[in-house]
Amino acid sequence: MAAFVLGRRRSQRAALRTLATLTSLPGGERLIAWSFDHPRPPADVAARLGAVVPVEFARDAIRALPVQGAGVIEVGPVGPADVPLVRRAVADRRCSVIIRATTPDVAARLAPYVDRVVTGDEPDLVHLADPAIARATAALTDPARTVLATPGVLVAAGPGWFQRVIEAMTPTAPPTGLRSVPLDPRRWPGWWWGLLAGLGMVGAGLGAAMITLGPLLLWYDHDYLGMNREHLNAVNHNLVPFLQHDRITMAATMVAIGVLYAGLAWGGIRQGWGWARKAYLVSGVVAFSTLFYFLSTGFVEPLHVAVTVVLLPMFLLATWRRPAPPRWILWPEGPERLRRRALVGQLLMITVGLGLFVGGAVVSVVGLSDVFVSTDLTFLGTEAGHLHAANPRLVPFVAHDRAGFGGALMASALAVGLLSAWGWRRGESWVWWSLALAATAGFVPVVVVHMIIQYTSFEHLVPVYFGIGLTTIALTLARPYLCEPASRPTRSRP
Repeated sequence: MAAFVLGRRRSQRAALRTLATLTSLPGGERLIAWSFDHPRPPADVAARLGAVVPVEFARDAIRALPVQGAGVIEVGPVGPADVPLVRRAVADRRCSVIIRATTPDVAARLAPYVDRVVTGDEPDLVHLADPAIARATAALTDPARTVLATPGVLVAAGPGWFQRVIEAMTPTAPPTGLRSVPLDPRRWPGWWWGLLAGLGMVGAGLGAAMITLGPLLLWYDHDYLGMNREHLNAVNHNLVPFLQHDRITMAATMVAIGVLYAGLAWGGIRQGWGWARKAYLVSGVVAFSTLFYFLSTGFVEPLHVAVTVVLLPMFLLATWRRPAPPRWILWPEGPERLRRRALVGQLLMITVGLGLFVGGAVVSVVGLSDVFVSTDLTFLGTEAGHLHAANPRLVPFVAHDRAGFGGALMASALAVGLLSAWGWRRGESWVWWSLALAATAGFVPVVVVHMIIQYTSFEHLVPVYFGIGLTTIALTLARPYLCEPASRPTRSRP
């Protein structure tokens, strides 16, 4: 879209400048490095992979591209009039800088400020005009060569090109399987604990759904409310269906979270992807923190506490340990058109994650304050004051369900967004299936329960419809790239 509005060159310049500006802010470099979460390049590659940029882009490129994995930047051609600009650009640099000077005088004036000056062709500098990763890795196998991407490569492939090259050059081992898990729990790998926690979350969500569709209220609900199901019907004939819709929505979100955690553990942490462990950790911190919503609602749910007590140790064991060594499998590059379609799908899925997070935050705030939105009260045909008058504990009881759902939605949103941002690689079908199954588990029961109880307000459900539409389009666009590689996989160099 930016390329359409601004033109490709201007859009690239704007993106580069924005990234350079962010990295120059206090803590900005760490924030950007965390956001992209690129693997560290092997020591023998770090200083031999970079890019060629013209003088006008030099300052922004030298500040921004090292965060993407470029260890060296070549600037040129540099003429006499460009010397002051280049000197300002290389100040406080975080990477090696090579200057391609047009004259010996320019070379002499800039030599004290940069790492290297060249005036002609150098056999150790390989300038790539083709974005094919295989060409870059083939050149990097010679330890005497430095590989530099030309501007055309970065325009065609984007700054993520450095990451793909680094991953292809990283030594890996074969991934472990279920048979490798020892019988002694003290020796279980982190990914196994993460998988168990994810499956446990799925089980907890299914259990919550069965309770909701069965008795709805357990003994501790009766003790807290001093009411049973018949009493709730007497207060308001739509109150039981409303509670069921709240709790089914919560249960569906729990199942979706469990699916995402199982996928991150099996497909990500098991293969040594550091970003998968980080996504698991960030989402889990939010998910388990929702237990403390009781400080506001005043209602402690024993089943919620029990689930937390069982799953929290598994979560900690899954994320506490250092990431496993790289064990990923790299697939050969496919058609560029499929990658570009997949990038559109990636952007849409990240958008879905952001939307879910905002929605979860709003639901949490409402649940901890007003509790009901206008469409809720329209469906119930009453006011919150009437429910409070019938039983002072009734509104806090609903608030507990509502706020808990908001927290769970934020946790699932973080898993969706980070998995989409960091996991989009050719042949990683587990990414597609994790998102597809989580979306099915999260969206379908929500729509079904609203239809069954006839809470069909379009205003209330439009975010759900929007999420379903965007997710369907995103996964449809990305499926050929994520799930259908054209040839057999290849391993990184041993």
